[in-house]
Amino acid sequence: MVVNESPQFIAERGDLWQNPAMASLTLITRRSLLAALPAAAAEPVRLPARIRVAILGLDGHTGEMVRPLPQLPDVEIAAISDPTPGAAEKFGRGNARLAGAARYTDYRKMLDAHKLDVVAVCNNNGERAKAILDCMERKLHVIAEKPLALTRADLARIKRTMEEKKVKLGMLLPMRYAAEYKALKQIVDSGEIGEVAQISAQKSYKAGKRPDWMRNRATYGGTIPWIGIHMVDLMRFASGRDFTHAASFASRVGQPEIGDMENTTGTVFRMDNGGVATLHMDYYRPETAPTHGDDRLRLAGEKGVAEYMAATGVTLISKSTKPKVLTQLPPPGSVFVDFLNHVYNGRPETLPLADIFRNCEIILGAQEAAQKRQIVAL
Repeated sequence: MVVNESPQFIAERGDLWQNPAMASLTLITRRSLLAALPAAAAEPVRLPARIRVAILGLDGHTGEMVRPLPQLPDVEIAAISDPTPGAAEKFGRGNARLAGAARYTDYRKMLDAHKLDVVAVCNNNGERAKAILDCMERKLHVIAEKPLALTRADLARIKRTMEEKKVKLGMLLPMRYAAEYKALKQIVDSGEIGEVAQISAQKSYKAGKRPDWMRNRATYGGTIPWIGIHMVDLMRFASGRDFTHAASFASRVGQPEIGDMENTTGTVFRMDNGGVATLHMDYYRPETAPTHGDDRLRLAGEKGVAEYMAATGVTLISKSTKPKVLTQLPPPGSVFVDFLNHVYNGRPETLPLADIFRNCEIILGAQEAAQKRQIVAL
C-alpha cells in the first residue's frame, strides 16, 4: 500500500517496510520515496577504504543506514543481528547490498566473528547502553539509536569509554537533516524573527500495534526520551538556544493495550535567555488519519514567527515580511552519510558530539521531572 506520510513518519516508527512483523505488506511512504530519490541521484561519497558496517538490532532507524547505500560505494553491510529468531534473515530481503550480510541472533557472536569498522546500534532502549559499550570496548565506531542510555550513569560510561578507546559516536536523529527544519534554522540565523523567546513543539502519533519491548518500562524507558529527544534536538538546533530547567507530566490514559507506554506527555523548558519552550506529545492520532504523525514546531521571536507543520509547510511572518509559505527549501541530508563523512573524511558534522550528549542529558532530566513531579535543573 502507498501511504502519503509526513516527513516525520520515519522519525518515530523507523522503517516498518523492513520490519519482519510487516513483511506481508508493501509499505511505501511519501517520506521513504523522497528519501530514496536524493540518495540515488546524489554524487557518490567516497571513503578512503572499504568500510565494514554491522547493524545491531532492528528496533529503530535501520533504514537510515540502508537508504543511502547507493551513495556509498565503499560501504559494506557485513552483518546483521536481532534476538528475534528469523528477523535478521528477513530484514532487507531482496536488497542486493544486504545479500552478503551474515545474520545473527546474538550480537556478541557477531562482534567476535567479524572485523568491523562501524556498528549501527538499533536495539531496544533498555539494552542499548550495554551494546554501545560492548562495541566501543572493541574499538569500533558507533552510530546509535536514541537515546543513548536511560540513566545518567550509563551515559557517563559511554562518554568515558568513547574517550578512552578513541572511537567516534553518532546518534540517529534524522529529523535534523530534513529540509523543513533546516529552513527554520536558516530563518532564525538570518535574524528575520529576532531572538527566539518562545518555542512550541508537538508530536502526535498513531498508537498502532506496539512491540513487547515498548510496552515494558524496563526496555522502553518512557515516551519523553523515546520520541521527545527528536523535538528537543530540533528546538535547540533551529532556535540556537539551550534549556536550563524542565517540568514534565507523563501518563497513560486509556489504551491499556500499550502497557507501560505513556500516551500523553507535556514538558515546559526554561530557555537560557529566559524564554519558554513547550513540548506536548501523544499517541492519540486516529488510525483514520491520512498520516502516521503530526509534528509541529513554532518559533516566536521579538520580530516574528516561523513555523512548520505538514498541513501548511514552512511559514514565516515578521515585522518586515507579510505571511508567506517558503517553497524553496535547503536540500535534505543523511545522518549516516554525515557521520561517515566526519569519521573518514574529516568533514564537520551536522550533529556535533556536544549536541548528542546534551540532548540526552536534557531528555533524561525531563523524564526525571515527570517521575519526581518537580522542576529539574538541566
